[in-house]
Amino acid sequence: MKDVIITGATGMIGSHVAKNLMERGINVTAIVRPMSEKLRNLEWAEREAGVACIANNENNTEVGKLRVVECGLWDLPTLRDKLGWEHDALFHFGWGFTFGPGRNDAAKQESNVRAAIDAVHLAYEAGCKTFVGAGSQAEFGIVTGTLSDELKKEPVTGYGIAKLAAGRLTALECRNLGMKHNWARILSCYGPGDNDYTMVMSAVRAMMKGERMQFTPAEQVWDYIYADDCAKAFIAIAEKGIDQKSYMIGSGTNKLLKDYIYAIRDAINPELEVGIGERDYNPDQVMHLVADISDLVNDTGYKPTTPFEEGIKQTVEWAKENP
Repeated sequence: MKDVIITGATGMIGSHVAKNLMERGINVTAIVRPMSEKLRNLEWAEREAGVACIANNENNTEVGKLRVVECGLWDLPTLRDKLGWEHDALFHFGWGFTFGPGRNDAAKQESNVRAAIDAVHLAYEAGCKTFVGAGSQAEFGIVTGTLSDELKKEPVTGYGIAKLAAGRLTALECRNLGMKHNWARILSCYGPGDNDYTMVMSAVRAMMKGERMQFTPAEQVWDYIYADDCAKAFIAIAEKGIDQKSYMIGSGTNKLLKDYIYAIRDAINPELEVGIGERDYNPDQVMHLVADISDLVNDTGYKPTTPFEEGIKQTVEWAKENP
């Protein structure tokens, strides 16, 4: 790949994909919401890519160029014939209404499905041979165990229903247009650029202030993947994934949720008290959620490399720099 397009490029995963691509000398066209307050994530990605290239200059590596294009997610058709040169792949991370009341608003989630199909058409017009979309564990519904594409999908939220529909419809449209299609379902991801409302980042922010948080018994078996590893998985899928195949993205390992919480605490202040067991589980609490990444590993050769204890230290450092 030489030139790629990323929608939702200011999000955590999109910005890490951009960073990793630029480190490899690949040019990135980042489509971002106009006046997005998250542009700092792309500034971080561009800086980190440049630093990595300088560190590896014995290989004569040059950092890829970043082009930022402002366009709302629902205005993607306006970009057709306007992106210039031929591109190789489009990564679609753009998605609205991921939390709050909009998550179960049928009309709003339907607009996300339309935007995903528009992204396929944009990729085709830009000369892309590959389309990779970001799916979610929410497509499975309430499942306890190890998630693989073979499992039955019974989403229970508007968000999960829309993600499942978007994955299937973009696959159909790519087949109609002669483009390679892959859909990658993410479990739990964390890292620099994470949203403050996630469990990991909300805990990081609170503990950095010295606050004592209250948690459930936190005996859920969970699978967290570092954002940089997740980004490399998406790139591996774009390059080596089998056409029309969906993949699970996770770390391939798991821990009790309380072990993740203690690791966050230890990275900030080992003396800080955490209120494990001071809250009840939610009525529909899933207790075991882990990804089966065997297809991802077998088809692409990719393997995650960042232990949670290492990744959370990098996340805490980013949080300190971005209060």
